[in-house]
Amino acid sequence: MVQSNVKFLSGNEACIEGALYAGARFYAGYPITPSSEIAQIASERLPALGGCYMQMEDELASMGAIIGASCCGIKSFTATSGPGFSLMQENLGVAVMGEIPCVVINVQRSGPSTGLATSPAQADIMQSRWGTHGDHASVTLTPSSVQECYELTIRAFNLSEKYRFPVFVLTDKTVAQMREKVILFTPGEVELIERKKPSGFPEDYLSYQPDDDAIPPMASFGDPHLLRITSSTHDEQGFTDDDPTNAYKLIRRLYDKIEGNVEEIGQIKSYYMDDAETAFISFGITARAALNAVLKIRERGNRVGLINILTMWPFPAQKLKKAASNCRNLLVPEMNLGQLVREVERVCCDKNVHSYNKSDGKNIFPGEIIKAWSEIL
Repeated sequence: MVQSNVKFLSGNEACIEGALYAGARFYAGYPITPSSEIAQIASERLPALGGCYMQMEDELASMGAIIGASCCGIKSFTATSGPGFSLMQENLGVAVMGEIPCVVINVQRSGPSTGLATSPAQADIMQSRWGTHGDHASVTLTPSSVQECYELTIRAFNLSEKYRFPVFVLTDKTVAQMREKVILFTPGEVELIERKKPSGFPEDYLSYQPDDDAIPPMASFGDPHLLRITSSTHDEQGFTDDDPTNAYKLIRRLYDKIEGNVEEIGQIKSYYMDDAETAFISFGITARAALNAVLKIRERGNRVGLINILTMWPFPAQKLKKAASNCRNLLVPEMNLGQLVREVERVCCDKNVHSYNKSDGKNIFPGEIIKAWSEIL
């Protein structure tokens, strides 16, 4: 008997399935390879579920639209690739400052600018962390399989709703368009988090008055409780307030509600690390190649392992340090000129950290990682 919850999907299709399972009912976007399948499928699936799909004129408007929909109480998302992600950064700042839940799926491709529009890369790591200006945190999830595209998209919505924060799902062209078996969850199998709603008298509600967890309850437009949204530094009512003491208090809280919960938000997945003397540290499609390399090297009797980064930001520093504690050498393969490796060097400064980089629009293959490993022995 064929299980109805087992599907053969691409990464992009799995992201849509995850978003719908999480309760997303609004999508606004502008097609851009290699993420366009997400928009196409959203245009078909959302109306059938009573949701809404909007084709926007550009990515600036797309980001503004999902912010507006979220303020109306609807779980909202968009998808894009490098150039579109760049255009979204200003309104992403609005989502951070206004504490507006939403999800952005960024399918990485080779750049800069138009670059190689249909070739893979992993060079948006730092953009996902620092793309919008000012002091701010980031929540960025990095799937390495189609199953993880599904599961981490659901997790992205849960984190976004819980922390009142925009969350990024950072895939890459290869993971997004490869096809694998995916096991879909049944209704109720995974807890879905909804944003906290205000209680008490409407006249007492302050849009940005945090609870003890540093997260304010969020009303929706049209509720009896009045929700104010502003991109400017503001007080707890939502009125502009440029007092330095207030500014520091607000910026610190926005930062700490994410970085202060890194142990809950941050995830890694370890393979063969119990006896590893050398660890490969990677993410996305390159982690797949690294795991294959690990298996081939261990067949030779050498003790190597893999740490797959599932949460790029906030960076899971303590989990990484613990997983790699017994290793002498760390090798970081990534499809860029060296972005993840800088975080590994910062966190694991007592180790010999090595980098293998590729930035030509081609995937990194297991043999290349094995060769890079042999050169550091």
